[in-house]
Amino acid sequence: MSTAAAGRETEVVTIRPYRASDREGVRRVCADTGFLGSPIDPVFEDRELFADYLTSYYTDKEPESAWVCEAGGQIVGYLTGCRKPRAKARYHLVHNVRFFLRVLARYPSYRASSRRYLRWLLWHGRRESPRSLPDTPHFHFNILAPWRSVPRTRELVDSFLDYLVRQGERAVYGQVVVFDRRRGERMFERYGFRVVDRVPVTKYAGWFSGSVYLCTVVKDLQANPRLYGSCPPSRE
Repeated sequence: MSTAAAGRETEVVTIRPYRASDREGVRRVCADTGFLGSPIDPVFEDRELFADYLTSYYTDKEPESAWVCEAGGQIVGYLTGCRKPRAKARYHLVHNVRFFLRVLARYPSYRASSRRYLRWLLWHGRRESPRSLPDTPHFHFNILAPWRSVPRTRELVDSFLDYLVRQGERAVYGQVVVFDRRRGERMFERYGFRVVDRVPVTKYAGWFSGSVYLCTVVKDLQANPRLYGSCPPSRE
């Protein structure tokens, strides 16, 4: 039975700093949540390459900025953060070349859906990405569906925000997928984040019929260093 199938929302989950032994668990959760919170397999079959592209910098080069959710001895969620955006950019200058060469070697064996995903990445990926904030820390997080809950998400994100405040950081941003533009903005406001950019994303067009947006959201840690306790959302 998969870990996703075995989990329960009410099961005891420990949220703790990342350890090197968690690497494979983080990669598995990344692949198991890569398609709008579900497994990436229908969209892109190469789970190893997918997880490597999205997590390797964080786990291999800046592990001190990562946290995991652990239940029953298994990793069921994670948060990966970055306080060194310039170091990450330098890492990807080399890593992306290796990624391209690996894709080139495997491309002939991929099925049609995987080839389509890679073509989107090549021709539309940059165009359909909202702007990032240079020299500002950022983070990503994913939790397997059976273990997702508001209190758990709050504890995971607050652990990272507390860490940033201790390190003297003043702001943080993330890039988050939303399905309803206005509802998404109200939700971010509730948690003290402000939407600074958004773009429609088409890479799931063949698998998901609704509108999908990728938003860049930023939080002023000096004004509000926690996920809750922010100003109420606007009513417009």
